[in-house]
Amino acid sequence: MTETTTVKRTPVKAAAASFMGSAVEYYDFFIFGSAAALIFPIIFFPDDDNAALVMSLATFGFAYIARPVGAVVLGHFGDRIGRQRVLMFTLVLMGVSTFIIGCLPTFDQIGWFAPALLVLCRLMQGLSAAGEQAGAASLSLEHAPDNRRSFFTSWTLTGTQGGQILAALVFIPVLSLPDEIKYSWGWRVPFWLSAVVVIVAFFIRRTLHETPTFQDAKAQGEIARL
Repeated sequence: MTETTTVKRTPVKAAAASFMGSAVEYYDFFIFGSAAALIFPIIFFPDDDNAALVMSLATFGFAYIARPVGAVVLGHFGDRIGRQRVLMFTLVLMGVSTFIIGCLPTFDQIGWFAPALLVLCRLMQGLSAAGEQAGAASLSLEHAPDNRRSFFTSWTLTGTQGGQILAALVFIPVLSLPDEIKYSWGWRVPFWLSAVVVIVAFFIRRTLHETPTFQDAKAQGEIARL
């Protein structure tokens, strides 16, 4: 005979964790877009290649190839091991891949390996973003009281848009730097800064309990094995 666990809902904390996590994820996701249009054609592709801008923007699109795969895989594990664990993984994956982008050598240093590594990091970002949106929304929904689900779940999407706005704002001072600074280390700063916010969001999510819905299903044996 199975028993139902009693787990307290924490809607405010869940909404805050979803907001912060989504903001960080999509700041990292969209900071790449600004760099792909304004910086990467110059430093990650040959100077004399007229198609550099097209190839640079194509690297941005690789994330959308990875997202369906990430949605299926991470959605599966979210239903099996819990939303909170998967969201911790997506946050770390996004933070690590974004920080690595800020450390990548340029085309002048390692040739075509530079854009290849850039694409690899972008694929990691796509996998992470795929698991974040649905997972964070589900986490907020399952923690929210029945009569305020729309309100608390809306903070996930608010965080997404906030991250996009923040990414644009952070890149403005970078573009005002002299070219010798902007194309050497200046463009790397927005990618490095994400590490600070990821650490904050990590500790917020770390203290968040798994959702009552998942805990009840686990206690009743309704969670299938991997």
